[in-house]
Amino acid sequence: MNQRIIRSLLALTLTACSTSGGSSTPQIKSPTVRTATSAQYTVVSLATLGGASAGANSINNRNWASGLSSLSSSSYIHAALWENGGAPTDLGTLGGPNSAVEWPVSNDRGLIAGISETNEAQKLGETWSCAEGFFPQPPSGHICRGFAWQNHHMTQLPTLGGNNGFATGANDRGQIVGWAETRNHDSTCTPPQVLGFEAVIYQLSGGRKIEGLAPYRGDKDGAATEINDAGQVVGISGRCDQAVGRFTAHHAVMWEHGRTVDLGNLGGTAWNTPMAINARGDVVGFSDLSGDSSGNPNFHAFLWTRSHGMQDLGTLYGDAYSEALGINDSGAIVGVSYGVSFSTSRAFIYANGKMTDLNALVGSSPALYLLFANDINDKGVIAGGACVLVSGSCSSSQPAFQATPVSP
Repeated sequence: MNQRIIRSLLALTLTACSTSGGSSTPQIKSPTVRTATSAQYTVVSLATLGGASAGANSINNRNWASGLSSLSSSSYIHAALWENGGAPTDLGTLGGPNSAVEWPVSNDRGLIAGISETNEAQKLGETWSCAEGFFPQPPSGHICRGFAWQNHHMTQLPTLGGNNGFATGANDRGQIVGWAETRNHDSTCTPPQVLGFEAVIYQLSGGRKIEGLAPYRGDKDGAATEINDAGQVVGISGRCDQAVGRFTAHHAVMWEHGRTVDLGNLGGTAWNTPMAINARGDVVGFSDLSGDSSGNPNFHAFLWTRSHGMQDLGTLYGDAYSEALGINDSGAIVGVSYGVSFSTSRAFIYANGKMTDLNALVGSSPALYLLFANDINDKGVIAGGACVLVSGSCSSSQPAFQATPVSP
């Protein structure tokens, strides 16, 4: 996955405007998209853990928003939880400098899944998905593992015998998905990645059991990104590559009933990445168009349904790329739309067959520009990342936000 390409990508998503230490802040000179005569959402800025930036990547039906925030005392980031728009709780780490919640976590029972560096140094010189895609550069050199956080306690999740792991989504049955290294040296890896990895599912009851999910036929490696309460898992399948999207995401797949199903693509061979799945089994994400043989991303947001397959959702007017990052059980979709060369970033909502700039639906207050929308719960509350506008441009202050629909 890649900065927000994986941060929000797979996880440039999971994104080019990553608050977790990615590309430069877009300079929005004239945010004239604020044309709504009456606001459809009220937006609040969510406080950071003391630093200048944060991002809310998940929001459940209890209005628990979770994500990441920079710290006041260092350049590191920690996983953060905002309950009902309140002050952030630092979820801590597994002993290393950085941690984060990077994906929508569809659990309403107090379980949060994420990634954290440990206090142990990498044994093979790998950067792994965490440092490569999400944590500030240069990499800290620490092993990274998936975590489960519940009842104010963070627990480290196991691997398939290798050093590193990654946790993404969780459902109300206590199942967590992600990907984990095996012991096998994989010839399809791009250095410094050495070990192969598989999509995994964890069952927390009974001793944190881990189960590998087979890649699509002909592929060697994979990663799971989200799971619903029916146990349907979505993710990517391909080759080891750099352990961050690209050719690891050769196939967008769903695991169900013991089968690995290809969800198709929008014409490309890389960055084909499901990000979220709802209770109905509808899947959203992003997929490259044709012409991506070099691995350079050119993706558009997609919606996959069993009846219609994968549909290109397009971009906001004038933009070049997009990612669909969250979907609720009513089918409302949120995500991010980028300008040429990822120079700008705008949060969007897609509903009733139309993609709309979320900035056009929040009226004239507050002085925030909504850069990306990463998740939406069943009440329609949206979580994401924004910047504070100063003289019409994004400043270095980039808080998380929560947008709540206005009652009619």
